[in-house]
Amino acid sequence: MIQYREIKADELCRELFDDFIRRQNVTKCWRRENDEWVIRDDPFIDDWTEEEYMELVSLLKRTIDRGGFVYGAFFRGGLKGFVSVEAGVFCREQGYLDLSSIHVSEDMRGRGIGKALFQAAGAWAKENGARKLYISAHSAVESQAFYKAMGCVEAQVYQKEHVEREPYDCQLECVL
Repeated sequence: MIQYREIKADELCRELFDDFIRRQNVTKCWRRENDEWVIRDDPFIDDWTEEEYMELVSLLKRTIDRGGFVYGAFFRGGLKGFVSVEAGVFCREQGYLDLSSIHVSEDMRGRGIGKALFQAAGAWAKENGARKLYISAHSAVESQAFYKAMGCVEAQVYQKEHVEREPYDCQLECVL
């Protein structure tokens, strides 16, 4: 049985991710060309290095330290999914809170974990003053299908920092 709960800052360490498999075999991605969204072949394997895991731990700790939300899905004691939402509404006219990460372990995808994590993030964001979640989302066709199923659409206002950091991401929003 999958258990869901908030993750505390003192739990965050590299070992928390020992049972987590980031791997995503990407074949097709959405790309914006001439003001239209198209699907293009762009095969690659997305995975995290040890350095990226350490950076993730640091970023998630910072999220919690700044009053944000980090929530996990656990199976047999191991972390199998997580989501994070940054504190502080930005773009006042849109009322965005930043859903800064959502990931499900490769071995547990397709079981509703992502949906449960997304819903928990939305509930927390709404309780903390957001009207919408903002997501700088992976452009893989499978990832975008998930976000569409969650009710996400293209963001009305793009956050410059996200676009500069990940130019191939799709900038999305979800009304809460």
